[in-house]
Amino acid sequence: MAVVLSFLILSLFVASSLSAQPVEIGDGDLNFLMIGDWGGMPSPPYYTDAEHVLAGVMGDKAQEISSDFTVAMGDNFYTYGVKSVDDPRFKETFEDVFTADSLQKRWYVFCGNHDHYGNASAQVAYTQKSSRWYMPDLYYTETFKLNDSNGTTVQMVFIDTVLLAGVTHPELRSLPPSGPEIPNLADDQWAWIESTLKQSTADWLIVSGHYPVWSVAEHGPTDELVKNLRPLLIKYNVTAYFCGHDHDIQHIKEDGSSVNYFVSGAGHLIDSSTEHEDKVPKGSLKYRYGTSSSSSDGAYNTVTITAQSMVVNFFNVKGEMIYTSTLDKTR
Repeated sequence: MAVVLSFLILSLFVASSLSAQPVEIGDGDLNFLMIGDWGGMPSPPYYTDAEHVLAGVMGDKAQEISSDFTVAMGDNFYTYGVKSVDDPRFKETFEDVFTADSLQKRWYVFCGNHDHYGNASAQVAYTQKSSRWYMPDLYYTETFKLNDSNGTTVQMVFIDTVLLAGVTHPELRSLPPSGPEIPNLADDQWAWIESTLKQSTADWLIVSGHYPVWSVAEHGPTDELVKNLRPLLIKYNVTAYFCGHDHDIQHIKEDGSSVNYFVSGAGHLIDSSTEHEDKVPKGSLKYRYGTSSSSSDGAYNTVTITAQSMVVNFFNVKGEMIYTSTLDKTR
């Protein structure tokens, strides 16, 4: 399978260290946007209506909140990723769609299952060609330091859940991930994740990956992540886990746990499935946006972090806020 070859190539890129010096933020708060499953289509015009409209409202919101960066949470190019670092899809689906001046700041990117159907290493390499696309490795971390009296720090850990849990079937989308194709690469990343979380001294610790831990929608929970990632998130007081994969918006929080799970996979379209509603802990689903009157509907979210709180807001293609949640500090 082509994905195996992709994994072998990618083993050369995998990160094994913590981030360098923190990125200095000029203000006393950190503001950023997040979008998942946004990667257009494999035929002209190489973007969907939802992606194009969402790019416009995201640009407006980025300017309004003085966004510091954007996080792209996988499935960056439908349906089979990109072929090389020179693939025109980088321009057609990304550069020529997200054109607002406010979105020209860094994009922190990681791969989803559709990206691994193609040449995922090319997405790492594109970091050297783009002024804003940033994927230095398949998994990596970045720490931000706010300009406040406390010197508040925010560490974001970006992981590759396809290496951890396996790739999904290209056609039978409802099937779960098949398990890691190269176990030693998965083991290396699990060790890196625990080491990174354990060594973190950040005031806020956030983890992001493509597959959900918990989800009520079409794909549902990811068993490998429930088994191995969830305990680490709890153990090291991670405030939130952000993901995509399921094409809706969800906020899930278990009783007795400080970890908030957000699904933000509506950058491409909205899916109404609640197939796995009985597979998440009882009473844990706090919000879901998945009913759509049009396949061109979509949504994204913003995050604002200060020394005291973290606010997660979700917006639809009309620019309307559809959900907000304020999270307390857990570290």
